[in-house]
Amino acid sequence: MDFIGLLFIAVGLAADSLAVSVSSGAIIHKMRLRHALRIAIFFSFFQGLMPWIGWELASLAGDWLQAIDHWIAFTLLVLIGGKMIYDSRQTREENDRDPLNIYILFTLAIATSIDALAIGVTFSFLDISILEPVLIIGLVTFILSLAGTYIGAFFGHIFEDKIELAGGLILIGIGVKILLEHLLF
Repeated sequence: MDFIGLLFIAVGLAADSLAVSVSSGAIIHKMRLRHALRIAIFFSFFQGLMPWIGWELASLAGDWLQAIDHWIAFTLLVLIGGKMIYDSRQTREENDRDPLNIYILFTLAIATSIDALAIGVTFSFLDISILEPVLIIGLVTFILSLAGTYIGAFFGHIFEDKIELAGGLILIGIGVKILLEHLLF
C-alpha cells in the first residue's frame, strides 16, 4: 500500500477521534495546551495500537483467509464507514462530564479506536508490514486530535458531524477500491 493510501486511511480512522476531540474541546472551559496534549496522546496511542493488535490476530488465522480477504476487508470498511455515517446523522446529548478525566478519556480512546482494530485485520490480508501504518495512523490521529480540541474550544460543535461523515465516506471508498483491485486485476 502506498503512502497516500495509508494517509487516507489514517485520516478516515482519525475522523471519530477528531470529532470527539472537537466535542471535548467545546466542553473544556479554559483550554490549555496540556489539555489538548492529554487528549491527543490518549487517542493517538490507542488508534496506533489497535491496528497492530488486529494485524497480529489476523496473522494467526493463517492462509485459509486469503481466498476471501478482499471481501472481508471490503465488508469491514463498508460497515465501519456506514456506522460512522450513521453516527454523524444522530443527534447527541450535551455531555457535561469532564473529558479530561482519565477513565472517561480511556473509554473514549478505546471506543474511537475499535475501527482501527478492523483496519489492522485488513492490513494483515494485504500482506504489508504493520509498522508504517501504525506510525502514520498514530501521528495523524495525534495531529488531528490536538487540532480538534482547539477547534472545539473556539467553534463548538459546528464541524463535528461533517468530520465523522467524511471519515465514513473515505473508509467506504477505500473498501470499494480494495474490492475492485482484487476482482479486476
